Amino acid sequence: MVTRGFFGKKNKNERIPPGQYLENRFPVLSAEPTPKIDIENWTLSISYKSTDLAEISWEQLKSLPEKEITQDIHCVTRWSKLDMKWKGVQISSILKELKIDPPSEWTMIGSSTGYTTNVPLSDLMMENTIVSYSYEDETISPEHGGPIRLIVPHLYFWKSAKWLNRIDFIDNDKPGFWENYGYHMYGDPWKEQRYSGQ
Repeated sequence: MVTRGFFGKKNKNERIPPGQYLENRFPVLSAEPTPKIDIENWTLSISYKSTDLAEISWEQLKSLPEKEITQDIHCVTRWSKLDMKWKGVQISSILKELKIDPPSEWTMIGSSTGYTTNVPLSDLMMENTIVSYSYEDETISPEHGGPIRLIVPHLYFWKSAKWLNRIDFIDNDKPGFWENYGYHMYGDPWKEQRYSGQ
C-alpha cells in the first residue's frame, strides 16, 4: 500500500510541463556575477569560423520592427511562470537587416560574461524568438539579463542567454556552458530534457 501523497502533487494546469511548478515571482538565477552594460555602446556581433560577418548596434536594433510576445517561461530548476511579456526584435529581422545568409544550421550564443549556449538555427528563426530589451513594459533589470537578452521561450530558460552580445555560426552542434556540465543539448521542457540522456 502506498501512502497518499507519496508521488507528490500533480499539476493540473495544462500549460505547465511535466515536473514543473507554477511560480508567481521571477526568480533570479545566474552562473556568473551580474555585469554592468552600457547599452548605448552595446553591439551584437555575428561570426562564422572566427570571422566576424557583421554587427548591429543598439541604435540599429531599435530602428527595426518591434515584436511583442507574451509567453510562458520554464526554468530547468522546475519553476514555470505564465504570460511573461517581452518586447524586442526577431532574429530573422536582424539577419535580414545585416544581409546575412546563415552559413550553417547551428549557432553558439554568447554573453558579455563569457557564458555560452548552443541553439539550432531553426529555433533562433522561430517567430517568438527575440533579442529582448523590455520585460513587462520596463527595461529588463540587470539581474534578469538586462539591458538586453535572448528569449527562446519554447526551450528551458538557460537557452535564453542573459547579457547577449554574440551569435556564432558553427558547423556542428557542440555544448555551451551548462551543456558541458551535463545539461541537455536541446532542452525541450515538454520532453523534460533537463540533462543529457533524457
